[in-house]
Amino acid sequence: MAQRHIWIIRHGKSDHGRPGLTDHDRTLNPRGKRDGDAMQVWLANQPHRPEWIWASSAVRAQETAKFVERGCNAQLLTENRLYLSMPDTLLDVLRATPDDITSVAVVAHNPGLTYLVNQLGQAYATDNLVTWGVGHFVTPSEWPDLQLGGAELFGLHTPKQI
Repeated sequence: MAQRHIWIIRHGKSDHGRPGLTDHDRTLNPRGKRDGDAMQVWLANQPHRPEWIWASSAVRAQETAKFVERGCNAQLLTENRLYLSMPDTLLDVLRATPDDITSVAVVAHNPGLTYLVNQLGQAYATDNLVTWGVGHFVTPSEWPDLQLGGAELFGLHTPKQI
């Protein structure tokens, strides 16, 4: 059985400067877009880059996912349940990944993503998955069988590190 790769990606830095916008409708700010340009190039050069992207319906997550989509030539799917979701929901969405996909990304929000990064692998990884932070995991599990603790952290990456 082939290994499967999971890329957990927190949305880029969002714009808080537009009064009246709901949290769901906030866009990326200039830093979030600059980081997106850098992360898009970095992701494009990674082995086992995502073929499939599950993304929250929030505008900032959609904008972040578009960078991933362009860099990886991946298929983007919007999943409303990912907006402000916690690890159980994130895991349920990942379990719905088609069998023929061997590398998947999920683009969503904190605190759920930090919790998932710390629970998906077998060791505590971070106090906070920063904006545009990427946790890359490897698992031998088929998607429907994915469990917390069932993957190994392959790398934790941030825009400042690349």
